[in-house]
Amino acid sequence: MSRTWSSRNRTTRVIAGTATALAVLTACGGGGAETADAGKGTADKPVSITFWGWAKGTKDVVDAFNASHKNIRVVFEEIPSGTAGGYAKISNAVKAGNAPDLVSIEYASLPEFVSSGALQDIGDQFTEQDRGKLLPQAVELTTLGGRSWAVPFDAAPQAFYYRKDLFAKYGVTVPKTWDEFKAAAEKVKKADAKARIATFFPDDPTTFEAMAWQAGAQWFKAENDTWKIDTTDPATTKVANYWQGLLDADLVHKDASFSPEWTGSLKNGTTLGYLGASWGAGVLKGTLPEQSGKWAVAPMPHWGTPASGMLGGTSFAVTKDSRKKAAAVEFAEWMSTTEQGVKARIASGTSSAFPAATALRPVAKSVFDAGYYGGQDIYALFEEAGASIAGTWAWGPTTGTTNTTIKDHFGKLAPGGPSIADAVKAGHDATVTELTKRGLKVEG
Repeated sequence: MSRTWSSRNRTTRVIAGTATALAVLTACGGGGAETADAGKGTADKPVSITFWGWAKGTKDVVDAFNASHKNIRVVFEEIPSGTAGGYAKISNAVKAGNAPDLVSIEYASLPEFVSSGALQDIGDQFTEQDRGKLLPQAVELTTLGGRSWAVPFDAAPQAFYYRKDLFAKYGVTVPKTWDEFKAAAEKVKKADAKARIATFFPDDPTTFEAMAWQAGAQWFKAENDTWKIDTTDPATTKVANYWQGLLDADLVHKDASFSPEWTGSLKNGTTLGYLGASWGAGVLKGTLPEQSGKWAVAPMPHWGTPASGMLGGTSFAVTKDSRKKAAAVEFAEWMSTTEQGVKARIASGTSSAFPAATALRPVAKSVFDAGYYGGQDIYALFEEAGASIAGTWAWGPTTGTTNTTIKDHFGKLAPGGPSIADAVKAGHDATVTELTKRGLKVEG
């Protein structure tokens, strides 16, 4: 097994507990379409499947698959990322009975789609042998109630991207700890009154959650048939207070993620860093091609011991009414577990995916053009970051409610006004209310 995710045993215990609590929920999940599966098709009679997703390089992957397969044709529609409206689009399509066959769903949101009955169990197509090719923790994140609900694609350890030319110009040392990050932020602001070291994203609670995860938080804990919710633990409180301090001191920008304002500040050099994930390397490369050679990647700042959370991570799931499960899973597995699939995505130049298929990481590294980062071995850094991911975090079945509430309250952050801690508390209360409304046992 790869040294990445060396905390496997701890993670397994957490996911096993989550699976126990979800066992009741998955009873309402789709066990398979009522009508006969159309199979995988033949060259003479190919099966056409529809696929919705948003990850960088996806169209290139679809094109490569269609060019090399005669039995299945994939019709792709790009939708907004999950937090930007993609999940609402998928949910509405499922309710209307016109959902695509295959959809992209991040690990954090998978339990909610499963519990709402939006997906099919794919265990009859995605076999133990297939799952054996993938990172065990990613497989566990897609196995709920003892049933397999999605094909894992990638892992997403955190990373810190920074403008090495501007760091050198301002005499800023790359921070290893969060204390050093604050000191570096102060130095950046002093050197250029308009410049900031990084950005707080008020529209993206998942970035904050990944930092809470990194600090050792555990918001959701499943014990028997009870969900224990705790967003006021010491780790979360520490992270909330830390970022509140940065905002209050005006040491970071506050812009929506991937917005024109954020992109513009990167282009003009008034934002020097980006706290993202492994997939962020491709985002920067595709967004700022003119800055090739000016960026570098470092481990996330930590609280005393190197650690990382996971920010995102994608899986592919079959919707409940699809009659083409076999073909959809074949395509999903091709994207996730074959050299051709990984090459097609990363060769696009916009993706820096860190595959869940550990054997394919050397393939990803070989295809990714690291010239943008001065030839730096960013995949070695992702391996180290992945190895330090804490195994205590688990996702609950109401991520949409949790994140929408936090996002709404993050949008109200203001000096002397609502705080990050207030937003997280609101998310906690909304989560407890929603779980209770669903008839689940809750403590917290």
